[in-house]
Amino acid sequence: MTGRPVDPDPTSAAAPPAGRGAWDEGDYHLDERAALRRVAGLSTELEDVTEVEYRQLRLERVVLCGVWTTGTLVEAENSLNELARLAETAGSVVLDGVIQRRDKPDAATYLGSGKAKELRDIVVAEGADTVICDGELAPGQLRQLEGVVKVKVVDRTALILDIFAQHARSKEGKAQVELAQMQYMLPRLRGWGESLSRQVGGRAANGVGIGGRGPGETKIEMDRRRINSRISRLNRDIAEMKTARDVKRSQRATRHVPSVVLAGYTNAGKSSLLNRLTDAGVLVENALFATLDPTVRRAETGDGREYTLADTVGFVRHLPTQLVEAFRSTLEEVGDADLILHVVDAADADPEAQIRAVREVVADIPGAATVPEQIVFNKSDAATPEMLLRLRSLVPDAVFVSARTGANLAELREVIDTRLPRPDIEVTVLVPYTRGDLVARLHERGEVLHTEHTAGGTLLHARVGAALAEALRPFTSAGVP
Repeated sequence: MTGRPVDPDPTSAAAPPAGRGAWDEGDYHLDERAALRRVAGLSTELEDVTEVEYRQLRLERVVLCGVWTTGTLVEAENSLNELARLAETAGSVVLDGVIQRRDKPDAATYLGSGKAKELRDIVVAEGADTVICDGELAPGQLRQLEGVVKVKVVDRTALILDIFAQHARSKEGKAQVELAQMQYMLPRLRGWGESLSRQVGGRAANGVGIGGRGPGETKIEMDRRRINSRISRLNRDIAEMKTARDVKRSQRATRHVPSVVLAGYTNAGKSSLLNRLTDAGVLVENALFATLDPTVRRAETGDGREYTLADTVGFVRHLPTQLVEAFRSTLEEVGDADLILHVVDAADADPEAQIRAVREVVADIPGAATVPEQIVFNKSDAATPEMLLRLRSLVPDAVFVSARTGANLAELREVIDTRLPRPDIEVTVLVPYTRGDLVARLHERGEVLHTEHTAGGTLLHARVGAALAEALRPFTSAGVP
């Protein structure tokens, strides 16, 4: 799905000037701006009927469309290729994809009225039943484009919300996804004719009174009221769940356990890394947004210090605002962390765009901007040598690993060990053999520099946090060497 379309006529107005690569922003002719470009390699339709024959009946058959406003053609095609992977994850068969070069999407029909009719011809020729647009469409754009193409129109936001709804498993995850869906749906409720009328009477009906009233509360009004009530209920439920999550987080903070968070683009391999580093047994699937529910596992550094490693929901270009707001309580794990492991797919066609998209979302999370970040390029075994060389020059201090093969995981553990905050209070204590619990706490939460077993107990030289130093105070004395 990475192939680029070839213009059959290199002398046409759609071809770039001699000596130039892809079209740059603003450097295109009128014909180029108006053209619909077919994006090669997007079709996922089954050709062999013996391959799960029923899928042809069950799955939606979709045509993708996008408006290319800025950047290069390669970037626009990468965005549509990602939309194709999203559509496949949602359970659709992608038949075709087109891009139009415009200054901005048409306010009425997204592509423009003429090109919308051409899109209708493609839909009829391919036998599609759905059009998916690579952007968030206004309610009016959805209605008018549907009126032209005569099939269901879905935008990128609705597609991502549908994927989230399929993958949510926990009670909190389902509530967060439903809240985002309700917030998206509310301004898009439709009603025509008398279904929009309200109950009126007396002066409000120009003095007509009885007989001049509308049919009362209409279906669209009832739907709007019910959605608003549901949104309020979901907000309360999520707030209660957030309280429980905050309690667990505060307990870890009280114990001074450092926290590491795995953040990154969807399908970059965060869950695979979590399994490799902690034996967590989290679901690993080669699909977008396979992980929605956060997972926190215990891990240890090479010198035995305990820390937590948390997996988070993956990000994507143009992640819907509704989802960011709904998942805010979950994303707070990132803002409270001591280190962010920013996982990037080294084998992706545009890993730099992945980094930018993730950093845009992280910047909106309270407190996350000040948390140290460590770039980890995963899937390095699948990346080309040229791509690895480019990424090493782009991020010199990055760690290149492969969760599939286990390559360089030891180096990643060393980096985590180095970058995690260390206890800053140095103590020398003689702990009686009857207080083995304190010795265990020292090994879990502190950094033990030296251990010696004496007749009076265990002599330890260690670095600890303030709370543990206070607990050890009775066992420090002038007689301790």
